[in-house]
Amino acid sequence: MIVTVDINVLLDVFQKREPHYAASAQVVSMVSNGTLAGVFPAHGLTTLYYLVRKHASKPNAETAMDRVLSHFQIGNLDAAGWREARLLPFADFEDAAVATVARSTGSSFIITRNVGDFPASQVPAISPTDFLSQLPAKV
Repeated sequence: MIVTVDINVLLDVFQKREPHYAASAQVVSMVSNGTLAGVFPAHGLTTLYYLVRKHASKPNAETAMDRVLSHFQIGNLDAAGWREARLLPFADFEDAAVATVARSTGSSFIITRNVGDFPASQVPAISPTDFLSQLPAKV
């Protein structure tokens, strides 16, 4: 199964944000061990690096990048994809871009802690906790 993982899930892991760390870490571990095929939107790479470096250190940010680049497919949008995202009825353009990446990569779900930000997505959004609790039915 292919899933698009939103940046907040990765930040939960790399910043050890409680109470979300355990569920998010389990999802990332499933991508790392190949149980899930994970997609991370390319536009989030620089933000992820910046936030991990700001809240931890440059070596931590570099480790985060290495882990994402080693285990996740990077979902890129071309000009047509960005136009598609621009036309979606989302309050936040970044969320529209995540939804467009999810659709274009054939993802079954967007795993995010901000499920309510994706009501217009063609790909359903689900929290890490809910995804894990429904796992036998989903994988």
